[in-house]
Amino acid sequence: MTLSVNSDEHFMKEALKEASLAFKEDEVPVGAVVVCEGKIIARAHNQTEALHDVTAHAEMLAITSASNFLGGKYLENCTIYISLEPCLMCAAALSHARVSKVVWATDDPKMGFSRMEKQVLHPKTTIMQGLMAEESSQLLKTFFQSKRQ
Repeated sequence: MTLSVNSDEHFMKEALKEASLAFKEDEVPVGAVVVCEGKIIARAHNQTEALHDVTAHAEMLAITSASNFLGGKYLENCTIYISLEPCLMCAAALSHARVSKVVWATDDPKMGFSRMEKQVLHPKTTIMQGLMAEESSQLLKTFFQSKRQ
């Protein structure tokens, strides 16, 4: 199923809602939703502080939730929308899960996987980046500015 730009924007807005939840919980504001056949089947946000787990990134939690929903480990017909470019760990997990499409809002110049290893995603995975980048970037800037005060 090919999603229109309007659908992509709708789903990214949902990922940004998850990022806002993370912000309210004093977590780095990153959110993700997994979409299959035009429906959200999983949603998550960073919970590394709450779970005391450095692997509790939004993408990792969303992959687990989507896999549980589908009853299998592969997400071959799914798209994940993420408010921030995945780190190398999350990109590798997305590759192993065989996610069909990865869409992120804003690039991560420090920890984004594309700065380190461009070929980490599964070869059949398509990428879309920059969707609603300003909204995501502003949420992150506000969060980190509040931490510096």
